[in-house]
Amino acid sequence: MDAEHWLVPVALAFGLLVGVGVSVAIMAAHRRGRSAVAVVTPSVPDGVEEVIDSLESAGVVLDSSNNVLSASTAALAYGLVWNQNLVHPELIAMVDQVRRDGIPISEELHLARTPFGDSHLHLHVRVARLGARFVLLLADDRTESFRLDEVRRDFVANISHELKTPIGAIGLLAEAIETASDEPLEVKRFAKRLTIEADRLARLTHEIIELSRLQAAEPLASPEKVDIDSVVAQAVDRNRVAAESHRISLVSGGDPGAEVYGDEQLLVTAVHNLIANAIQYSPDGFRVGIGVTNSDGVVEIAVTDQGVGIPESERDRVFERFFRVDNARSRHTGGTGLGLSIVKHAVQNHGGDVRVWSQQGSGSTFTIRLPEASRSPIRPAPASTADSTTTLGAKS
Repeated sequence: MDAEHWLVPVALAFGLLVGVGVSVAIMAAHRRGRSAVAVVTPSVPDGVEEVIDSLESAGVVLDSSNNVLSASTAALAYGLVWNQNLVHPELIAMVDQVRRDGIPISEELHLARTPFGDSHLHLHVRVARLGARFVLLLADDRTESFRLDEVRRDFVANISHELKTPIGAIGLLAEAIETASDEPLEVKRFAKRLTIEADRLARLTHEIIELSRLQAAEPLASPEKVDIDSVVAQAVDRNRVAAESHRISLVSGGDPGAEVYGDEQLLVTAVHNLIANAIQYSPDGFRVGIGVTNSDGVVEIAVTDQGVGIPESERDRVFERFFRVDNARSRHTGGTGLGLSIVKHAVQNHGGDVRVWSQQGSGSTFTIRLPEASRSPIRPAPASTADSTTTLGAKS
């Protein structure tokens, strides 16, 4: 049923209640002897506030002077009402139009949550008469839905932009190879570059698919007990060749035997991405440390580099899709800008979080925090076989 159709009977019901509740209040004489003055004051009868509060929508009842007679907790929480008045001119305009025309209306409004700051609400607002003198306003918060739509649009736009570079490069290199077909050295050089761009495109496509899967997935449905020593060992092994090519030492250690519930390969990917990121932003010949601590029911995996660090103004953005602290370095190394975003979503799916500490010129530390297995809020799936664990190997 359309919003306007069910809003009319609701409005009529409220109108009857409000009509019954109109009372005549006789003001007491002033202590200095002034005569009493009779004032007609409209009021909302008992029970109306409870009815409004029981609605899923934020509800507001206004009198003929636009004074708020009743407002639900949600309406107050959204900042729609202050000092018995509607805060936003857009809402007042809707109320005035309904009072003038007598026809229920609905609109999508984008409103500031507070007079200061950048926080906004996206509301679906419906307004209708309550009898002859009163107006009912109902508002549904669609902020999260609106935000997700924006995220999807931005994601598609970002993907389109990011894919243009390797696809364009592959096309140009293919043409160059054809043009230089009589020059073996040039063909070899272009072919090598073509392979690099193809690898970059394949990696970007894989990470886009992985990130989309993580963002769409519910928290792990069938978690298993995961040995963090094994996770770190696998992640270090995946990065060993890249580290050796830059003469970077990978040093791992910490509290052995830590366990969490989750998806082992997903956690390996998260730690792998942090180590790869640390290698990418570290000078040749330096060290990357991977440490594990297990304390008070929390398992922490910290990856520390001695690289250039992250400017304070950009630390809150490092987990955004396609965000790169150093675009020139990312182009040179083939970075996609998706690695840290994948880390964030993988860790969130495990009921944890990831934090960053950084100081320019001194390096950065990224820390994954997960609930320890015996205290994890994620219920483990029954295992058909005994869990197997792998201890962390010697420091690299």
